[in-house]
Amino acid sequence: MLEELVKLDQELFLFLNQLGSETWDSFWLLLTNKWTSIPLYLLLLILSYIHLGWKKTLILLLVVGLLITCTDQLANFFKYGVMRLRPCHDPDLVDQVRLVKASCGGKYGYFSAHAANSFAIALYFSYLLSTRFPFLKYLLVIWALVVAYSRIYIGVHFPLDVLTGLLIGGFFGWTFYRLTIFAIYKLRL
Repeated sequence: MLEELVKLDQELFLFLNQLGSETWDSFWLLLTNKWTSIPLYLLLLILSYIHLGWKKTLILLLVVGLLITCTDQLANFFKYGVMRLRPCHDPDLVDQVRLVKASCGGKYGYFSAHAANSFAIALYFSYLLSTRFPFLKYLLVIWALVVAYSRIYIGVHFPLDVLTGLLIGGFFGWTFYRLTIFAIYKLRL
């Protein structure tokens, strides 16, 4: 059963990865770059201040720092615990992978920290700000899905790496949102 799932994951990866073209490579490299999201993060900071004020926004910054630390470190734990090779390091696939980046990255890829972090941020802020800024939830979920797909496009993650990252990121985003609401409104911070 597990072998069949891995085989299906490899086949889906190759299909999605091979859809790319040199025309679009720069676009996807830009989207997968963590520094490209800084304008979005600044927008979220501004909207948080408008919605919550400075004191609660400072609490929010602390919570978001903890959120990213948790998702990122859990991804590292799984990468070295599961030790699933990235597609670009897999000897069975290395000749078939369309690697868009200059380098493949670390040896192991299960699960995608990019996908987990982007989805955690997307859901956290969607829950937190969507009552005041309803458009935001759509923008953030689309952004997170695009970042997640970019990891397959550039050749560094399998679809299951990305899907697992989305699920774990979503769980942490919701959990940390609940913790923020508790801290801000129940503890009256």
